[in-house]
Amino acid sequence: MILPPKITAMVYCTRDRQVLLLKRTKPPFVGFWVAPGGKLEAGESPVQAAVREFAEETGLYAQDAVLRGIIRETSPVADWQWLMFMYRVTAFTGELLAAPPEGELIWVDIDRLPDLTLPDADRVFAPRLLADTPGVYEAVFTYDESKRLIDVWEHVP
Repeated sequence: MILPPKITAMVYCTRDRQVLLLKRTKPPFVGFWVAPGGKLEAGESPVQAAVREFAEETGLYAQDAVLRGIIRETSPVADWQWLMFMYRVTAFTGELLAAPPEGELIWVDIDRLPDLTLPDADRVFAPRLLADTPGVYEAVFTYDESKRLIDVWEHVP
């Protein structure tokens, strides 16, 4: 039986053509670089979850979270169902945590993203979310039983 999607909110925080990424220490994608974020808590809106998770994982407080994408990941694996609200932040306060709870944090040049170990779907959607274009990107990423990406549907505004 396929389960309902897990609903998450992620934040791509940028400054000076760099983006803040987190190296995951927990499944899924251990050792991969991803945007900070996590699951919505009961009663939270996606943007509330994005701001909360971003602060918990980085020590930074988003001042301008803007919705940049809505992404669905699906597969025949019962618990591999995701609905992700993707935000971009360019204004923030605070200081990066010295010992982040979810993994190492780095500022990386956006142009260097192809050189990093990223999940396959992130390789597709990250450049779209980080582009200085208006609108909200939407996509559906379909995986097989081995959680290998097999299809991508995109709406690029």
